[in-house]
Amino acid sequence: MKPTFPLQHRLARRAEALFPEVQRLRRDFHQHPELSNQEARTGRVAGEYLAALGLTVTTGVAGHGVVADLVCPHPGPTLAYRADMDALPIQEKPGQPWCSRHPGVMHACGHDVHLAIALGAAKLLSEFKDSLAGRFRFILQPAEEGLPPGTVGGAELMVQQGVLADPPVAAIMALHVAPRLEVGRLGFCPDIVMAGAEQLRLEILGRQAHAATPHHGVDAIVVTAQALTLLQSVLSQGKDARQPAVLTFGTIAGGSRFNILADQVALEGTLRYHDLKVREGVLGRVHRLLEGLCAGAGARYRLESQSLYPILVNDPDLTRVALDILRPLFGPQGLVQLRPVLGSEDFACYAQKIPGFYFFLGTRSPDGEDQTLHSPDFDPDEQALTVGLTAAAALLTGLSREGAQAAAAK
Repeated sequence: MKPTFPLQHRLARRAEALFPEVQRLRRDFHQHPELSNQEARTGRVAGEYLAALGLTVTTGVAGHGVVADLVCPHPGPTLAYRADMDALPIQEKPGQPWCSRHPGVMHACGHDVHLAIALGAAKLLSEFKDSLAGRFRFILQPAEEGLPPGTVGGAELMVQQGVLADPPVAAIMALHVAPRLEVGRLGFCPDIVMAGAEQLRLEILGRQAHAATPHHGVDAIVVTAQALTLLQSVLSQGKDARQPAVLTFGTIAGGSRFNILADQVALEGTLRYHDLKVREGVLGRVHRLLEGLCAGAGARYRLESQSLYPILVNDPDLTRVALDILRPLFGPQGLVQLRPVLGSEDFACYAQKIPGFYFFLGTRSPDGEDQTLHSPDFDPDEQALTVGLTAAAALLTGLSREGAQAAAAK
């Protein structure tokens, strides 16, 4: 028999009543977006809100991050809930009264929704504190979208600064808006959720000469064109087709004048994968192909590879328990198993250390059209706020109850 949790149903009713407040928070953060490692106002407003609820708040973590603990009177595990805070360098299309007030900056990935739900969950649990067990840690993280050059931050730095310790955190959860999933539904993956990500920088080095005498030089642009065509075979023929991977170059720059052969072309791109062996195999084949091409053309190359994010994998036992908690509230139709995606998320840095559960919140209106993240017209249905708040509170309290019972049985 599946467990039932009457408290979760009371939390769900209270979550509906909190909708106006959570909506107000979301719209405030949406109007005041801040880029990665610049979330000063966001962190201050969130920290003040949590402190007013009576939580123990630490600010300035990994830059502008906030960590807040709600300590309950009954013994139980420490559970963490993470929300990211940063926005993107995108100019929002006007339309809603709560549009971004900062030109060229927009919450186009839903982090305003994530943050408002986390604050709402802290308020909701603080109201039920006397009947709860353990400790709930709210981790409000800066710089998930990527770091400015020469800076550090994000989940990796938060882990380094001890957000999963003192006391040790037993498990961590987070959600992400899903604009292709209808409001009222939650998406999940039982194991792999998102890809590992590699940033690549490739330089093709030739030799300058007058454009009228190309035989005296080595045209780096021509070699680059051949390289880009050749590298497509890495994915089509150089790996098992049943293993997903993406190799894409997003920038290219080279040459100095219209009548001079380019001696250098620089490209930047990304490799995404769900298996470390695929990563190693793809990078190895890239090197071999470039070595052969450059040797034949009289060119040279340099390839730098930097790991950005690990593969994000949900803990199978935690996922099973989480689904058991969510199913009585949302029903079997409300939980949708999704395929792993080739996007990446630095929540993987937490999930590498402790059991993690990362899930998706449907934000598409029932009759609405699909939207796209990182788009200037991204406008999630705010009715999803109540769904996300209910799910977050149910997971935290349900897992706390499970943990307290397990500890008492020992």
